[in-house]
Order: sequence, then C-alpha cells, then structure tokens
Amino acid sequence: MQHGITHHIHKRKRVHQKLRKFPHPNKKIRFLDNMLLIIAVLGPLSTIPQLTKIFISKNAAGVSTLTFSFFAAFDIPWIIYGIVHKEKPIVLAYTLWLIANLTIVIGTMIY
Repeated sequence: MQHGITHHIHKRKRVHQKLRKFPHPNKKIRFLDNMLLIIAVLGPLSTIPQLTKIFISKNAAGVSTLTFSFFAAFDIPWIIYGIVHKEKPIVLAYTLWLIANLTIVIGTMIY
C-alpha cells in the first residue's frame, strides 16, 4: 500500500512541473482566470448585509457565532492550500472570507 501512496505523490510532482503560463494564452481560460479574481473579491462582499445588521443596528440576534466560527476555521485550510499550490484566486477569496467571517464572529460576541 505504501508504494501506491508514494507513487501518487511523485506523480503529482511531475504534473506540477508542467504548469500553464499565467496569464494563459487562451482567451477563454484567461477570461475565466480574471473572472475568478473578481468573484474572489465579490463573494465575501455578500456578507455586507449581515455585517450591517450586526454593527449598524448593534444587534446580532439570530446570527450563530458557532456557524461563522466554523466558516472561519474552514477558510484556513483553503488559504494554506492556495498558498501551497500558488493559486491566487483561492488565496484571495478565502483570505477575504476569513476576514468577513471573523468580523461577524467578533460582532456576535460584542452584541
């Protein structure tokens, strides 16, 4: 069984040595890359209504601290994954999600 695991690891190393150019020469793939960077920023902005409810109205009723704590905790492995694999959209998106989720957690603890 150990041979199967090491074979997979070495196979992944070989695959990652042939990275595609960035920005990609294909217009469609380049568009997708750019669209994901935009989504990486816009996605976490979807928490603005929740943040507004908490910090403007100073009311966190109905907002689960535990749920948003889990969301924040689950963002961390994604950030690490993005760093390890040098995936800028993943690092950007999950760093912003982590900030948004932690802000909500802090707000629920304050109010």
